[in-house]
Amino acid sequence: MLRIFNTACTALLISLAGISLAIAAESEFTGSQSCSSCHAEQQRSWQGSDHDLAMQHAREDTVLGDFNNAEFSANGITSRFFKRDGKFWVNTDGPDGNMRDFEIKYTFGVRPLQQYLIGFPGGRVQALGIAWDSRPASAGGQRWFHLYPDQTINAGDELYWTGPQQNWNYMCSDCHSTNLAKGYNSATNSFNTTWSDIDVGCEACHGPGKQHLKWAAQDDKLKQEDISKGLAYLLHDRKNVSWTMNPKTGIAERSPAATENREIGVCAACHSRRGLLKPGIESDGSFLNHYRPALLSSGLYYADGQILDEVYVWGSFTQSKMQSAGVTCSDCHEPHSLKLRAEQGQVCAQCHLPAKFASTEHHKHTTGSAGSNCLDCHMPATTYMVVDPRRDHSLRIPRPDLSLKYATPNACNQCHTDKSTAWAATEFARLWPAAADPFQDWTKAFTLARFGAPQAEIALIKIIRDLDVPAIARATAVSELQPFLSPLSGEVLQKVLADSSQLVRFAALGVLEALPPENRYRFASALLSDPVLLVRIEAARVSAPALRSQLSSKERRVLQSALQEYIDAQNENAERPESHLNLGNMYSQSGDQVKAEAAYRQATKLDPKFGPAYTNLADLYRTQGLDQFASKVLKDGIGKLPEDATLYHALGLVQARTQQMDAALVSLRKAAELQPEAARYTYVYGVALNTAGDTAEALRVLDQGFARHPRDKDIIFMIASIKRDQGRKAEALAWAQKLLAINPADKNALQFIKMLNAAK
Repeated sequence: MLRIFNTACTALLISLAGISLAIAAESEFTGSQSCSSCHAEQQRSWQGSDHDLAMQHAREDTVLGDFNNAEFSANGITSRFFKRDGKFWVNTDGPDGNMRDFEIKYTFGVRPLQQYLIGFPGGRVQALGIAWDSRPASAGGQRWFHLYPDQTINAGDELYWTGPQQNWNYMCSDCHSTNLAKGYNSATNSFNTTWSDIDVGCEACHGPGKQHLKWAAQDDKLKQEDISKGLAYLLHDRKNVSWTMNPKTGIAERSPAATENREIGVCAACHSRRGLLKPGIESDGSFLNHYRPALLSSGLYYADGQILDEVYVWGSFTQSKMQSAGVTCSDCHEPHSLKLRAEQGQVCAQCHLPAKFASTEHHKHTTGSAGSNCLDCHMPATTYMVVDPRRDHSLRIPRPDLSLKYATPNACNQCHTDKSTAWAATEFARLWPAAADPFQDWTKAFTLARFGAPQAEIALIKIIRDLDVPAIARATAVSELQPFLSPLSGEVLQKVLADSSQLVRFAALGVLEALPPENRYRFASALLSDPVLLVRIEAARVSAPALRSQLSSKERRVLQSALQEYIDAQNENAERPESHLNLGNMYSQSGDQVKAEAAYRQATKLDPKFGPAYTNLADLYRTQGLDQFASKVLKDGIGKLPEDATLYHALGLVQARTQQMDAALVSLRKAAELQPEAARYTYVYGVALNTAGDTAEALRVLDQGFARHPRDKDIIFMIASIKRDQGRKAEALAWAQKLLAINPADKNALQFIKMLNAAK
């Protein structure tokens, strides 16, 4: 199953009363069967494809797993899969951890694994954490396995199969069925999810078919007059396009040049890591009017842009030279069968001259070996969900030299597992001395940024200014710029707020959060009327603190309109606590404390173990001078989440403000112990100890923090300050020099050293 991304995927199905499906009555959608009479060849290709089998009713002909009283044990639980009354069942641990029988209602996916969906009251459908390995037995398949084999996941865990993170309605459904309407009811906290096709049918990609059927029924003359063919959009990215081989480079060139990538946007709706803003991409095909995609962020991608977490394809492919050259998804994949247009590396030969690239001179490996396969070198695979290898679509040149410097993976060592990275780098440099690729040259900049190095600012600006760099990398560079804002980067930020790339404009708006709240509107206001929904609502979010009294009536109307779109986008996922947290933050910054409190309370109601709602609600009370309420909220949260360091840290700050120093030290120590990787918690605990007069313990804690975080400027400066106050000038100077080693232009460090040297 997916891990959550902000306000991640969306939803679909079921009402439980005998668990009957409610089929959507959306008149514009006519179902895939209505297409077959005219598009029989495409229908035949689609049948049996992964789209066709994306979701099915659980029947003898659809269930692949062994339900003949098969048993599987994991996490101390032995589950049994069996049949009863012609239906499929599993006896396993339920929401309360007790064993009971659950009926399998739907199959989910087909290869290389099949998951199983179970209905619950309130229209909820949950994905079982045990899946069937549908690969052949010779490949290790034909077995039950747990999707999290290295973790102990029992009832109450956030990844437990009956919890929100495994809820099919929200996490999975809209990418496995057509014309999905989630049907969430906030008042009853229930779903009435509907679809027109249970699987990924024709209209999932081509849009509603009703008007197209009307067009098809007309005479030829009228048909010719309607170039839209009655469709909301046409997937014509490849129409009248030719690829001509350049004999010098051995690479085909597109003519005419690509002017839009609508097809990629349609595919991205499901083949990307994204959050839903507004349903209905089938009606207009504009990706960023419906989704908020993830950038090449730390934890999702390596610093060079290779896939790390389960990010799917769009974010990788949009980094590639292929996409920049005008290649689209269906150039390589037949869109109905989903098969490659040619086997393995032969698909590359469509555009890359085999005489040049399928040669030992190019790949330096024995013909027929793994090293001679284009895909293994340029699209290495990462395995997700235990058995599902997925290829990286950034189509990059292997760079073991970058692996040495920045700990990024490389395709060479993925095959040569018995060799070191240094060996791979040396061999690669010997065999391909001129192979460095400046097109994807952002690894150093992103690494510097993620380590907080001051040199990151200039490196990021270089990427942002280079219009030949893929938009997703430029947008990521903009987002990474926030901690390093200076007059220089501030000037760059102002320019990219008007960038031609929608994604770059979106990223630039997020950086405005580094500015004082009262200054953000001045920079963001022009984008409140941006043609792209994603950009408009991000502009609204960062402009929320604007003082309405200082705006004209027209400016207030524009801001309120964009804010309403932001509210609507959050309400699309009203079943998720994250959405109510976002609304609470927006209302709080807008000055509506009543609505902010209600939103935070709703988040804790939906998920009592959602820590951020407690901390933000407590902070709301702090701004109102209600520390006693803040303290109670945080203690309530700790009762639900006794291992949440953030709650202890926030409680410690409240206790310190209210002069409860003994209690504050206990809370702050707990936070630092629970999350030692958070330098801020160690720093604040050290400051509190020093304030309380326990300087020796403060230095011990800060020294430990420095050992873990040798580049944290706050910890270093605090140690230097304590040494100065103790009269240990030489030691204080030595610590201040550590700050200059991190950033020779650090004004605070320079001033500190000047004061020390001036002291007698």
